[in-house]
Amino acid sequence: ASTPPSPTAPAVDYAAWQAGRSTPVADPVYPARGTDALDVLHYDLALEWAPSTTTLTGTATLRIRPVKDAPSLVLDFMPYQLDSVTLDGATVPGAVAKEKLTVSAPVVADEPVTLVVTYHGRPKTTPMPSHRKDTEALGLTVTKEGGLWTMQEPFGAFTWYPANDQPSDEALYDIRVTVPAGWSAIAGGTPAGQSGTTFSYRSTDPVATYLTTLAVGKYQKLTAAGPRGVPLTYWYRKGADDKLLPYLKKSPQYLAWLEKKFGPYPFPSGGVVVVDSASGMETQQMITMGRKIENTTARRDRWGSDLLHEYAHQWFGNSVTPTTWTDLWLNEGWAKYIQDLYTKETLKLSEASLDRYLREGDAVLRKKLGPPGRPDPKRFAEGNVYLCPAAMLREIHRTVGDAAFFALARAWVQEQRNTPQDRASFIAFVNKQTGRDFTALINAWLDSPTTPKKITPKKIG
Repeated sequence: ASTPPSPTAPAVDYAAWQAGRSTPVADPVYPARGTDALDVLHYDLALEWAPSTTTLTGTATLRIRPVKDAPSLVLDFMPYQLDSVTLDGATVPGAVAKEKLTVSAPVVADEPVTLVVTYHGRPKTTPMPSHRKDTEALGLTVTKEGGLWTMQEPFGAFTWYPANDQPSDEALYDIRVTVPAGWSAIAGGTPAGQSGTTFSYRSTDPVATYLTTLAVGKYQKLTAAGPRGVPLTYWYRKGADDKLLPYLKKSPQYLAWLEKKFGPYPFPSGGVVVVDSASGMETQQMITMGRKIENTTARRDRWGSDLLHEYAHQWFGNSVTPTTWTDLWLNEGWAKYIQDLYTKETLKLSEASLDRYLREGDAVLRKKLGPPGRPDPKRFAEGNVYLCPAAMLREIHRTVGDAAFFALARAWVQEQRNTPQDRASFIAFVNKQTGRDFTALINAWLDSPTTPKKITPKKIG
């Protein structure tokens, strides 16, 4: 076991982590994950991966603001072997059971503490609460070659570090990953240099746990410049991913199209890492894309279209994040509608064809899965939370026209940057921005068991 630090804790400037301050909310969809009792301001993760033994060794340093007085700290964590646990430099009891780390030491509301956990073990995944056919188990996954990758929506970050694993507690991150020679380590955030075989990344914009990522493999690296010179990095496997390079190289084009409609890309860097999955994930600044995403002649350019969808999420879902999983529609409805607008524009489809596609699809999905504003915990991220709110946005778009709609969308993501939002705040924003009362329309589209009929919003005042 590692030698524990001195009981005398070094002075910590918690003011440096205030951009990671959140107001955590207990999640009603997955109440077993996360807590509203603490607010993690900053995660510092020093990780080492040994492919030969498939062992992950970690030191996680968490700067935490307790929200409530409590006799202990409780975080989500996979049962790794604990090597040491300290709180403000003093060794304290810690135990992992039922995917929870309990640190038996009292904390006081609004008096920040530093928790350091050292651990090791073989990563394990956790089940995905969905019937989707293009998803796998959640969390850190070990590949046949001894590499790693992860997707963890709605949870699963706890499979590789102690986390308050729910969307409302966003935090800043520093991640360093040491791998053997010939291997590369990729994580979310902005690349912060490489020393030997240690790769470093930093997130200075707050990140929800489900939007973090980690991948290790024998990757090739390609760099590019996006709009306004934003640095982009693509990580791919030579041979296995060669057919995907044309889509990766279209990233600046995708981002330029998105910036024209929704304003500046919200982060200091971007990129894509390709992994052994059948789906994609909008992990912040470094999108995680599955090489197994269906890309057949019948579904032309599916991989590229999905990549654009994940880039759209950098605005809608990452920069502006849902407070709880009840409002997943707020992420996926926007990204789906943006994807549909891009497809319509590039394929020169008619307005009527888009209207028909959305309304017909909405009717089928509501009947099968229910309304998007009342998600079933066992059916996470299925079709109703994508297409049905996209159809709602289409109604708003058709009501106010192009200029007002895109002005609303730009204002939403730029003015709410780096904040969690919910249905109530979205309705209030739309009403204020348009000068019309869209409350009934939005609530109908989110809650109705059948496709709503035409609702005309009245002018306010």
